[in-house]
Amino acid sequence: MPKQLDFLAIGDITTDAFIRLKDAEVHCDVNHDTCKICMDFATKIPYEFVKVVPAVGNSPNAAVCAARLGLKSGLVTNVGDDQNGKDCLARLGNEAVATDYVKAHIGKSTNYHYVLWYEDERTILIKHESFEYSLPSIGKPKWIYLSSLGQASLAFHNEISEYLSEKPDVLLAFQPGTFQINFGYEKLRDIYNQTKVFFSNIAEAQKILETEEGNVQKLLLMMKERGPEIVVITDGKKGAYMNDGKNTYFMPTYPDEKPPYERTGAGDAFSSTFVSALALGKTPLEALLWGPVNSMSVVQYIGAQEGLLSREKLEKYLKTAPENYRPQKLNN
Repeated sequence: MPKQLDFLAIGDITTDAFIRLKDAEVHCDVNHDTCKICMDFATKIPYEFVKVVPAVGNSPNAAVCAARLGLKSGLVTNVGDDQNGKDCLARLGNEAVATDYVKAHIGKSTNYHYVLWYEDERTILIKHESFEYSLPSIGKPKWIYLSSLGQASLAFHNEISEYLSEKPDVLLAFQPGTFQINFGYEKLRDIYNQTKVFFSNIAEAQKILETEEGNVQKLLLMMKERGPEIVVITDGKKGAYMNDGKNTYFMPTYPDEKPPYERTGAGDAFSSTFVSALALGKTPLEALLWGPVNSMSVVQYIGAQEGLLSREKLEKYLKTAPENYRPQKLNN
């Protein structure tokens, strides 16, 4: 078993196959809130190339991010006993992420997703394999980072909640994935109440809260009433908002060095960097400065991990940041 971990991520793992499309069109509504990718039907469609990236997903991405920033990091997840599972384990090992809590299931396939990549955005074809979730004996990490799990994971969340009740010193960061959002607040009430830091984008927060409220500051307060101590809601290219329990802040994005190449993992990079900064002893306001830097770096590469920075490189970006790159306090 590994020594006490600073950062233990819990969530599903997958391999992403990025398919770079050439011939496609994007059609959006008048406000560009909803867009659809369109390709010719019943014909052959050329693509530029395919790149396969193992050991990705919200939680694996977070574990790698924490390791690169200098934390003792590990992952609780499930793989099959296939080559994709072996590739995922090897990749995590190469990133110094502890794999002691990764369970390989005999006769099962590892999750495998296809990413349709057009311009700088992606549409992901997902398929979650059916694994039996259970929490291994994880000791007492400083932080648990809980994110995307499959549809059959509701009871597993109760198990995690029971563990946290027995270990009140272990801090929880919660970045819900699709199925966790679909569960709604009531089914995960205990998890929300035990959350130190919560992350979502605006649309996800609205779905969890069952509201059409568009004012982000109000969404922050509504989410905080559900239990989390610190709430962070991202707004894509515009930036992010945080309520730390006392005040609300807006944080702009870090200026891109060049136009984004591919946007997979920008949100994961922000959230996991924020939590890693807290684990390294930074304040929430300092963490709010750290997050966008890794998001900026990640979108310059294919996939969610290649562009993740070391602490040294991240702090170098902070030293050369524009004067207006700082949290802006808002009136509640």
